[in-house]
Amino acid sequence: MSNTQRPGDGTLEPLEELNAQLAFTEDANRPDAVAGRHAKGYRTARENLHDLVDEGSFVEYGQLAVAAQRGRRDLGDLRTNTPADGVITGLATINAQGVGEASARAAVIINDYTVLAGTQGYYHHMKLDRIIGLARERSLPTVMYTEGGGGRPGDTDITTTSGGLNVSSFVEWARLCDEVPTIAVNNGYCFAGNAALFGCADVRIATRNSWIGMAGPAMIEGGGLGSYAPKEIGPSEVHEDNGVVDVVVDDEAQATALAQRILSYAQGMSQSWQCADQTRLRTAMPADRRFAYDVRNIIETVADTDSFTELTRGFGGAIITGFMRIEGRPLGLLANDCKVLGGAIDSEAADKATRFLALCNKWQLPMVSLCDTPGFMVGPASEVAGAPIRMGAMFGAGARLQVPLVCLVLRKAYGLGAMAMAGGGFHIPTYTGAWPTGETGPMGLEGAVKLGFRRELEAQETLQQREAMFNELVEALYQKGKATESAATIEIDGVFDPADSRRTIMRALA
Repeated sequence: MSNTQRPGDGTLEPLEELNAQLAFTEDANRPDAVAGRHAKGYRTARENLHDLVDEGSFVEYGQLAVAAQRGRRDLGDLRTNTPADGVITGLATINAQGVGEASARAAVIINDYTVLAGTQGYYHHMKLDRIIGLARERSLPTVMYTEGGGGRPGDTDITTTSGGLNVSSFVEWARLCDEVPTIAVNNGYCFAGNAALFGCADVRIATRNSWIGMAGPAMIEGGGLGSYAPKEIGPSEVHEDNGVVDVVVDDEAQATALAQRILSYAQGMSQSWQCADQTRLRTAMPADRRFAYDVRNIIETVADTDSFTELTRGFGGAIITGFMRIEGRPLGLLANDCKVLGGAIDSEAADKATRFLALCNKWQLPMVSLCDTPGFMVGPASEVAGAPIRMGAMFGAGARLQVPLVCLVLRKAYGLGAMAMAGGGFHIPTYTGAWPTGETGPMGLEGAVKLGFRRELEAQETLQQREAMFNELVEALYQKGKATESAATIEIDGVFDPADSRRTIMRALA
């Protein structure tokens, strides 16, 4: 018998006491709380934890914390009903099997709604500050589940503060979000401080059963702004349309799988990959340059099979943003969608592109831009939307870009909008090339003809003559602006077989 196991010497009692205290935090000892979650179709915080991290890799911090309410509640009650003070924090590996253990290290924060509605108390904030500090110190990507009701007024043990505003968690989280990849996942109610944390993250995932607002019902009513049910405040469909949520999924299982997938792009190379038959790209473009096509089919063909993940699809639809891989290498993807506004970049699309350029720069992901745009959206309504600032910001993001950019012109590349898609100008990217269907110019051909040849067109005697001249002039400009002519004048770097798109991208990045 070892010295640590001798009966009667008291050495077993502390271990038994520790195990008993730890047991309060586990789902097996909280059947009512677990049943309540499952009745809603939700998972517990620890179920999400076990699904997110690699098995056996999680090291928990602050597991024995309880709410700072010893002055008004029995300790046994606090251990039973406020385990971990409502937030699970720790370090783990995620995706180690795919990217290797060294690249898989991450910090994890999971708010527990079964504890005081996921509210943020005194020790809750201390735990947040501790794990955020470790993540900053070690440059660890961080995943946070944000469900919760915001600040907690009931922590009566803390008597030395007045307004309770000397809280550093929010600014420390914001600093972390400036330094490392961060992903926020939400299911259920996410109000006040929890919503602020959600909004800071690089990538924001929400389930369809999410309601996210900078205030909950009590605060809204207390401010004299009316009485609202929780489910009237910030439903996921609203935030999908306004760009607050990047991807909406059905449930927490899908959200967790997506968080793992998105994190993997920041973690590095995938060792195994496949791709579609690249010769399909030769027939991807309609013969008539006026016809629309599905650029997502082109993206899926260029990318490794099942490697493209689109972000913020419901917002700024004229531009597509997302992550993909080519030969296992993670890349950021920017593309115009000619099915939305003809590919013209409006203010929302410009905001979306600006944010994504900054994200890829931060995550150190090389970028691919698939350009097919008549330029920026113009007109009085566009100016009402603040076009000069919002569209100009794309050039600012391009100027700050420190990762390689490869720009491929699929068809139209006109005006300032095309320049913005290329990071600010056609010689900004590592390589700017075009498919044979590419065409460039200072503005859309039809508009250029109407503006530059107005007198000649108006001088025609009949409508038929005017249309004939218009078509001739458009064709002449098209011939002048064809990709091969642009390459001949060194405006772009080359024209290539669409089937060589993957090869062209990888050679440029090499």
